[in-house]
Amino acid sequence: MIAASLTDAELATRLAHETGVKLVELRERLLQEDASPWYMMDAGDALAHRFIVDTLHRVRPDDAVLSEEGADDVRRISADRVWIVDPLDGTSEFGEGDRDDWAVHIALWQRSAGSHGELTDAAVALPGLGLTLSTSPAPQPPARQERTPLMVVSRSRTPAVAAAVAQELGFDGVRLGSAGAKTMAVVLGNVDVYLHAGGQYQWDSAAPIAVARAAGLHTSRIDGSPLVYNERDTWLPDLLVCQPHLADDILQAVRNFTRN
Repeated sequence: MIAASLTDAELATRLAHETGVKLVELRERLLQEDASPWYMMDAGDALAHRFIVDTLHRVRPDDAVLSEEGADDVRRISADRVWIVDPLDGTSEFGEGDRDDWAVHIALWQRSAGSHGELTDAAVALPGLGLTLSTSPAPQPPARQERTPLMVVSRSRTPAVAAAVAQELGFDGVRLGSAGAKTMAVVLGNVDVYLHAGGQYQWDSAAPIAVARAAGLHTSRIDGSPLVYNERDTWLPDLLVCQPHLADDILQAVRNFTRN
């Protein structure tokens, strides 16, 4: 059982890891039962959400929770501490049964950490890979690669701005599933850039962004402005995560695209 005595960073890490373990066990069992992908997706979302929310309510009863799978509690707007979680990021990939590009996101936002509040502790589990990355201990900054920079984009669609930036700067492209998997690919040094436009929700990126920041990566909106969390509107239109030495050129290429 996860103990209330854990630090916030330890709690985020344990909770992400243990949720991932439960999801792997569930998927293996459902695959043996020849369950449909849709059933697997629904079952995974429900199991992960309930385990995370029940645990947080038990060990941090005074904190608010914003979860993709739960109703939005507007009390979080005035709360000092808010857990922003995506119990199963990449539900479609989870339901396919043989993919590992799905994730569990656990992040803590604290009002006292900045003028708009800030993400202070977070973890992203990649259960299919047996990895959990956290803000503490922070991942080692990924080494600068001597290669054509790689940009990771969605499996289903490439935002026009991402395609334009890649063309202008000569980047190669890679496709992956969940936002957590894409961001952690940058953290791990497997790719160099994740540029997203077309919208996500706060829970899609809160934990990945916190871990990426801890690893020394550039994180921002695609216009260079800060990513702000625990806003009343949970929608976040775009984001950029990349190796710091690439950020200025990417942001300029975005400006070039938006002027056209």
